[in-house]
Amino acid sequence: MNVKTPNAIDSYVGARIRTRRQLLGMSQERLAEQIGVTFQQVQKYEKGINRIGASRLQRIAEVLHTSPSFFFEQNESQPLSLQGLALADNADPVAEFLRTKEGLVLNRAFLKIADPDIRETIIALVKAMAQAESGPDLSSIANITRPPLE
Repeated sequence: MNVKTPNAIDSYVGARIRTRRQLLGMSQERLAEQIGVTFQQVQKYEKGINRIGASRLQRIAEVLHTSPSFFFEQNESQPLSLQGLALADNADPVAEFLRTKEGLVLNRAFLKIADPDIRETIIALVKAMAQAESGPDLSSIANITRPPLE
């Protein structure tokens, strides 16, 4: 293995850190300040170039309001392994969506909605729109009811 080539697990953990940081709207500079390193070091962590020690990973998890195990999760059915760590072909579609600008913006906005009825209405709307994309039946969009605003 080439010394300059990042380890697949280090790259995967780094990508999970980047995704979580972006989801929270946190800059690399702010994360670096909170964990006591330079932002360049955070960049190296996120790219998998530098490995992260256990205590540092614990601190990153605290700052990003998650558990250290979050950075190793692939899906519920399989433990972390080298197989499946390629982020392109077999990546989780939800994780891929959250890596996009639209995914981050939509998720942040949705998380700000406190009213569960409004959240349910938005989910129903998006499902109906997705169904409309795949078929000509648009009647499901007309049946969406919006809870009254207070």
